[in-house]
Amino acid sequence: MSADEHHRPFENRRLLVVSTNYAPELTGIGPYATQLAEHWAASGARTDVLTGMPHYPAWRVDEQYRGRWRGQESREGVTVHRRRHYVPPRQSALRRAWFEASVLIHGTLAPPPGRPDAVVSQMPSLAGGVMGARIARRHGVPHIPVVQDLMGAAAAQSGIRGGGRAAAVAGAAERYALRDAAAVGVIHESFVPGVLALGVDPARIRVVPNWTHVERPSADRAATRARLGWREGTQVLLHSGNMGLKQGLDVLIELARLAPDIRVVLMGDGNQREGLRERAGGLPNIDFLPPAGADDFTDVLAAADVLAVTQRASVLDMSVPSKLTSYFVSGRPVVASVADEGGTADEVRRSGAGVLVAPEDPAALLDAVRKLAGDPEAADALGAHGPDYVAQHLSREAGLARFDALLTEVLGDAPRRPSR
Repeated sequence: MSADEHHRPFENRRLLVVSTNYAPELTGIGPYATQLAEHWAASGARTDVLTGMPHYPAWRVDEQYRGRWRGQESREGVTVHRRRHYVPPRQSALRRAWFEASVLIHGTLAPPPGRPDAVVSQMPSLAGGVMGARIARRHGVPHIPVVQDLMGAAAAQSGIRGGGRAAAVAGAAERYALRDAAAVGVIHESFVPGVLALGVDPARIRVVPNWTHVERPSADRAATRARLGWREGTQVLLHSGNMGLKQGLDVLIELARLAPDIRVVLMGDGNQREGLRERAGGLPNIDFLPPAGADDFTDVLAAADVLAVTQRASVLDMSVPSKLTSYFVSGRPVVASVADEGGTADEVRRSGAGVLVAPEDPAALLDAVRKLAGDPEAADALGAHGPDYVAQHLSREAGLARFDALLTEVLGDAPRRPSR
């Protein structure tokens, strides 16, 4: 292999990434789909993305995209094909079903033109997985679904209204998306049993962990705290990211009631935000902040004393929060109020950067936060394990290299297209 082929290994390949979430979304699955597509474009591939209108985590379509039916744009060498879909302002099984159906119908009616060499789909979107499978079958090319969440399990575990009935439907869609895949990527080994239960051959499963997609903090911590109005000496417990049902964020509201001396910060958006604000009932020690911009996101995380990740007790094997990679980069200790046997707990233990407490137990969460507050040197030492863990296991280079290896394996000796 020549030096040029080494740096552009997918020259003259045509790749299609199907992901309901994509840039300019800054949190959740969008950044991973974006960086993957842009990486492959830089590696010589003609890369197309089939996606929706930006809407996450606010569950409102971005203002600049409102009123659009379809669109095509070029972002960092990637051709992005956008299709309009329903965005539910509140979550229920029926609304989620219509969201998925609208994504599937519009994307299936208007797929990107041309025949790709391989299709990569990002799931938790059931529609994305089904569309990826259909497009790959139509053209007789490999399909690589990447399981970020198991939606069948999510419907059963997240507490969404009507979730039990939706679980069977979601599981059937997942089986369809995965059954003929050339390879199935999972972001954590805790997903493997669920994927096996959907009938996937274990020889086709590859673990491809998410990487950190943010930069290390660079601003002065005291200056950031002053800008945010966080007084020196006040303990700040911060949760960043989506405010949905599966996060079980009521536990933070209850902690704030128990501990008026601790400032609880909920930074982000989501369909439960307004309900949480109402339940907070004007507590003076709770702040609701909008999502931080990419330029100061990790600076805000690093300015907090403790970072919280919370999940409902029923959430076991369907989700590993993408926020963890950003938390670890910040260098602050993590307190995880999650089920001990789930993938999130596994990741916190593996990092050495946090402590685990029982889910939905505000007193246990408060006790852990107070112990860290009482020993700031130990808290700093705990948080310092996060960047080390990221450097060793979760770097962008390592994450993208795993996908390169997976794509190379699947493409095998398939002939390349003539140079354009």
